[in-house]
Amino acid sequence: MPLQKQLPEAALLRQTFSLFPSGVACIGAVVDGSKEAIVASSFTVGVSFDPPLVSFAVQNSSTTWPLIRQAPFVGVSVMGSSHSDVCRQIASRDKSRRFEGMDIELSSTGAMFVPDSPVWLECSIYSEVPAGDHHVVLLEVTALGFNPDLNPLIFHRSSFSRVHGDD
Repeated sequence: MPLQKQLPEAALLRQTFSLFPSGVACIGAVVDGSKEAIVASSFTVGVSFDPPLVSFAVQNSSTTWPLIRQAPFVGVSVMGSSHSDVCRQIASRDKSRRFEGMDIELSSTGAMFVPDSPVWLECSIYSEVPAGDHHVVLLEVTALGFNPDLNPLIFHRSSFSRVHGDD
């Protein structure tokens, strides 16, 4: 396949990037008594082991991230294979219904977690780096939990799917 040497249109770039499967994470916290969360398909583990760092990218246009970044600690829930509807609900533009009917777990620090997630990470914000129309956010892991019996949700070809063999 020949490479295109010109800058691609946004739609072509989005389609190309969608061919790379990624995990999905919910990043959330209670801020001034209000539950706030975003869903990110750009979440990456193992950025650093000393200090323990993970990362994700957030759009500059996000109205929720400026609220979450005020929290001293945030919760990262790597979404499980049963969470596709939960992801859609939390990512909804209708903020008043993001957590409707949903059980959310909170740590003593105000970090927010989605139950039945294979991985939970409590983090503090380590740094943010401007990156075009996004910011790359580095989070330092301060506590963690995991359930190896649960499989992650995968974002691939602009839709949710499951790890092969997932039941």
